[in-house]
Amino acid sequence: MATTRTRAKSNGKLAYTVPGLDPSDSAKVVAILQQRLNALNDLALTLKHVHWNVVGPNFIAVHTMLDPQVDGVRLMVDELAERIATLGASPCGTPGALVAARTWDDYRLVREDAIAHMGALDVVYQGIITDHRAAIEATDEPDPVTQDLLIKQSGELELYHWFVRAHIETPSGALVTSGSKTETAGAGRARVSR
Repeated sequence: MATTRTRAKSNGKLAYTVPGLDPSDSAKVVAILQQRLNALNDLALTLKHVHWNVVGPNFIAVHTMLDPQVDGVRLMVDELAERIATLGASPCGTPGALVAARTWDDYRLVREDAIAHMGALDVVYQGIITDHRAAIEATDEPDPVTQDLLIKQSGELELYHWFVRAHIETPSGALVTSGSKTETAGAGRARVSR
């Protein structure tokens, strides 16, 4: 027998939240956390996509570098979802909800040289980290516990970004992707530099 599931629509109010946190502040924090959850779910999938589609002389270095990043980002996603639940809301991790809510384009590169992927991932990580830092700022006043979680995650994301950037940094310390605003521009600049 087939069953159908229905999802209750949120009215923006929480049935409860953590002690000492105003319910309206909690709802705002939940919205921020859900956006970060969507972004990091997307990042984990993108990193795995790159892992499967990287080719060229730097294949093994990049291929093996990405799995620990995927695992680390997936743990961050779980932390965000659990924080949303702790605040009294229901985290949403479905692909359809992610696609409907995201404000960024899908990762465009497929089978590509490792350096091109590193150029594209540089731009991806820039966006992820910039938005995580904005979330840190936005949670400072209402919820320092959530802010601490986001700070910890930002440190890990910045480390992963450094690993990526090491592949596209010149001996003088310049990034070959400097000024790139899109993944394809970052990939193109990285390709040309080699």
